[in-house]
Amino acid sequence: MTEICKVYEEHMDKILEVEKKLPEEELILDIADFFDALGNPTRLKILFALLEEELCTCDLSNITGLSVSAISHQLRILKDRKIVAYRKDGKNVFYRLDDKHIKDVLKIALKHVRE
Repeated sequence: MTEICKVYEEHMDKILEVEKKLPEEELILDIADFFDALGNPTRLKILFALLEEELCTCDLSNITGLSVSAISHQLRILKDRKIVAYRKDGKNVFYRLDDKHIKDVLKIALKHVRE
């Protein structure tokens, strides 16, 4: 059973102080979208692969066992949320994690779950 207050009592001083420090609603929605993108096992597998190495869509298809089309769909979601970036090299498209923050989030999540 979840522990809850036995008597409903608001602490307005704490409430007002916390409300001043909350991010704007738009940022909260962006963060929710970010975590929503991480909530899919296939996308997480892609991200953990990209944590190790820049890879093309064919490499990711092989690693995940999914079609290139299915990988492309997942990468589009990750790209739209600025989680991955890409570069073209001739006829190939190589993906990488967008920045160090993404790497940090993945490493922290893995460490948290392992503990």
